[in-house]
Amino acid sequence: MMVLAAGEVSPGLLGFVVVALLGFALYFLVKSMNKQMGKIEVPHERDLADEERELEKKAE
Repeated sequence: MMVLAAGEVSPGLLGFVVVALLGFALYFLVKSMNKQMGKIEVPHERDLADEERELEKKAE
């Protein structure tokens, strides 16, 4: 069995490939998340107040 010094060990090509794949996956996940977040419509306070007034008028 060969014993290596502490400075002679490196992650090599496999380590680089794994990190690169994780980076690509993260990029596409963030891109997809931004697309999905853009589809969400948040009502404004003014719209909510108008809806409440309409419901109160119908209840009378």
